[in-house]
Amino acid sequence: MNVHYILQDPDEHARFAAYLDKLAHVANPDEVDMVSRVLADPDQTMAESAVLRHLDRRAADLYPGPAFEVWAQAMTQATIDHPFLAQRLREWSLFRAITLKLPWQPDDLLASSNWLQLMTAAETNIEAVEILAEAGRTKRIRNTARTGLNHRSES
Repeated sequence: MNVHYILQDPDEHARFAAYLDKLAHVANPDEVDMVSRVLADPDQTMAESAVLRHLDRRAADLYPGPAFEVWAQAMTQATIDHPFLAQRLREWSLFRAITLKLPWQPDDLLASSNWLQLMTAAETNIEAVEILAEAGRTKRIRNTARTGLNHRSES
């Protein structure tokens, strides 16, 4: 099934499922092209949602290793006209830096989305968790971070 065939289906739910399947099985050299094709769908909300799921899945697999940086740069180019997707890629890069204890700025974490703050609050970087326990954006983020800190102190 090619992307042109997918576009002929008037049901956005069917196209969404087909896009997720195509993205899950795309070969690395064809990934940027496939993401661009999905983002060309007339239903931008659905297309961005499919690509977001793909980015989250791939980033979760890649962030611990060196392949992440090249992949993130390529995906940034493919999503440059889609601010939410570009932001998610920046946040995955920040999550990677925090998790792998690479250089990062506390202000970047505090300015990040609830999604990133919540993910980070449940992680192992004590400095980041302490910052979120004190100044996380929501009560849920602060509580998640405090719970993590309390479990560490009890161990």
